Amino acid sequence: MVGLSALTAVLVVALSLLLTGILLNHATDDQTQALARTRADAVAATVVVSDGQVRLTEGAGEDRFDAVAWAYADGHLVDGSIPPEVAGDAARLSTATHDVFTQTAHYLLYAQPVPATGHQVTVVVMVDLAPYAASERLSLLALLVLGGLAIVLAGLIADVVVRRALSVVRRMSALADDWSNQSSDRRFALGSPRNEFGELAQTFDRLLDRVAHALADERRLTDEIAHELRTPLSVLRAETQLAELTGHQVEPERVLTEVDRLSMAVTAILDAARSRLGEGAACDLASALRLAAEGHAVEIIAPADVAVAVPTEAVMSVLSPLLDNAARHARSTVWIAADLEDDVVAVHVLDDGPGFAPQETERVFERGNTSGDGHGLGLAVARRIAMATGLDLRAVADGRGHVQVLLPRQ
Repeated sequence: MVGLSALTAVLVVALSLLLTGILLNHATDDQTQALARTRADAVAATVVVSDGQVRLTEGAGEDRFDAVAWAYADGHLVDGSIPPEVAGDAARLSTATHDVFTQTAHYLLYAQPVPATGHQVTVVVMVDLAPYAASERLSLLALLVLGGLAIVLAGLIADVVVRRALSVVRRMSALADDWSNQSSDRRFALGSPRNEFGELAQTFDRLLDRVAHALADERRLTDEIAHELRTPLSVLRAETQLAELTGHQVEPERVLTEVDRLSMAVTAILDAARSRLGEGAACDLASALRLAAEGHAVEIIAPADVAVAVPTEAVMSVLSPLLDNAARHARSTVWIAADLEDDVVAVHVLDDGPGFAPQETERVFERGNTSGDGHGLGLAVARRIAMATGLDLRAVADGRGHVQVLLPRQ
């Protein structure tokens, strides 16, 4: 980054030198041309025609302009002393009928016609360019020195600024290396951002928070499912060992019940994974409710021809444990009701059981919390799957078993 700053400074100085050189050249041209016109006007003011002859009113051989200004009449020199190195150019300009500038290696020549009755009179003047060229070189040299100092100064400032700015990155790198062998709950915590790197550190902290929450959610889901799997497996193992010790046959109904419980837990895992990948999927609400209610004595009250922006599998995986829970606690009846509410569909899983106390509407979704003969994981698994699919699931304390699921409308 320091090298880039130095390169930028070099380019800026080079461009400045180029532009300055162009401006100095234009300024020099303007000055020399203005000086040439001034000299020509001064000489032209002294030209007179007397007795048919063109002459200057001031001393012909001793005029102060003789070395740099000359008067021609009809192509012949009438006043001035021409240096040999410009004699040819001056002779060519002596017959000019309009203002003409021409430049040699070291001199600027200017021809200006002068009105004179019966004669073609032209004043030719010369401006020595050597002093102006020396001034340009001196100015460019001074700019070059100043530019070099500016480059060095810019490099030093850039080095200090970049080192100070990158110190945050180095600190972040050191912290990240230190965390590699420690827990993942560490954060950069650099305080309020003072620059872009501070904002980057703050963004990384927020990202790490989201990753930590996601990992915690996954661990909780894994624990819940593992607990759900462990219980029926333990029952099957105990039944098998008992049959082996006693010689009695394992009860098929007991085995099937536990196998069904295992199947439901595995299905919940798969459905949760699929639902994460099912973005953009949709299903018919009534059909999904009928599929979820299969195997349960459930009455369904739902509007027809309503589509929800959720895969059928996700609806089933959320509602199945809710229906199991409702059937376990109902006195006699379990039913599903669906209402349209703006851009969502509220699906209510209801039963005529004792329901939830107001202070228990959140605690009932904690794993292991149960008021019956269950394992306290049905509602916990349903909440976890609902969270994984972006659905809202809540318990309602209204004197009966009531769990509400909000599904987005298609």
